[in-house]
Amino acid sequence: MLAVGALLLGGGVLALAVTGDSPPEAQWRDSALVEPSGQAAAPPSGEPARRTISMSATGDIIMGNVPSKLPPNGGEGFFDAVREALKADLVMGNLEEPITEDTGAGKCGPTSNKCFQYRVPPSYAGHLKDAGFELLNQANNHGHDYGPAGFRNTQRVLEEHGLKHTGAPDEITVMDVEGVRVGVAGFSSYPWSNPLVDVEAAAEVVEKAATLADIVVVQVHMGAEGAAMTHVKPGTEIYLGENRGDPIKFGRAMVDAGADLIVGHGPHVLRAMEFYKGRLIAYSLGNFAGGAGTLSKTGALGLGGVLKVSLAADGGWGGGQLISTYLDSGGKPAIDDDHRGAAAVARLSESDFPTTGATVDKTGKITPPGAA
Repeated sequence: MLAVGALLLGGGVLALAVTGDSPPEAQWRDSALVEPSGQAAAPPSGEPARRTISMSATGDIIMGNVPSKLPPNGGEGFFDAVREALKADLVMGNLEEPITEDTGAGKCGPTSNKCFQYRVPPSYAGHLKDAGFELLNQANNHGHDYGPAGFRNTQRVLEEHGLKHTGAPDEITVMDVEGVRVGVAGFSSYPWSNPLVDVEAAAEVVEKAATLADIVVVQVHMGAEGAAMTHVKPGTEIYLGENRGDPIKFGRAMVDAGADLIVGHGPHVLRAMEFYKGRLIAYSLGNFAGGAGTLSKTGALGLGGVLKVSLAADGGWGGGQLISTYLDSGGKPAIDDDHRGAAAVARLSESDFPTTGATVDKTGKITPPGAA
């Protein structure tokens, strides 16, 4: 039985979800796509087992765009190829478009050819539910494509399908996941989200989340976009005149403030992963879905992944894997048996973070640097 409540937090909303009758220890609930290496190692004999939970996360999700770029059959089965890969105790995604009817407040003018706005009909929330998603992030540059009404409509239709959302200003979404409280907050460089550029203000949100939850997850849309933007470098990244944050400074500051996992997206390409103070920072998970030609499938832009992690109730690392995906001919996510995404992240992690970069093997298993 699920009980849901809401509390105000600095003008925002703290969403609470509580589930009953959790098993004593959460395990991976995945198919053979996830190897046992994704699970926490057994504790030494005589020591009590640490309660762990599994989480999965994706990069950018665009299922289509009205009126002319929608998948066939109303989007039915859109995520079928990756449903097993997504399975975890908590499944998260970055929703890069409103789910709403036309609000009359689209951000692009009728003659603009350099402006991109997206939306899909309300029924498409059902496809996210069917895929197994449980929480969607709205803190990104397309969350407000149809104005405040489109943003609110998206929240409403997600809730109608039993899905949680995060990313609005001061919004910390707290869920009871197999008996472990997980707090998730979304950040971007836009006013409809928690702040990316004001690192001190962002840290205050994370510090607050740490008082409300056992594990804190940061969803963050940061970094410049494009096929050439695979590398993470120190300093602020600018795209189309916009300050897209300083990814390294932001990610590490959020860990210092109490975050246990940083899930990055925004550049539309996979980026490196590093461990900072024992916490994983995934700088970008790339494109997960770009239905009906809404996102490019060329080269690095066509690759993404499902990040799978196991964390102890105190946020400690328990194991992980990046399941490589790609955009198929229709822009739907598909499993990449060639593991191209994992190979790319392995190279980038080694080159961009020589001492702190995550070790990623050929199947995507993630381990801290120097781990046996």
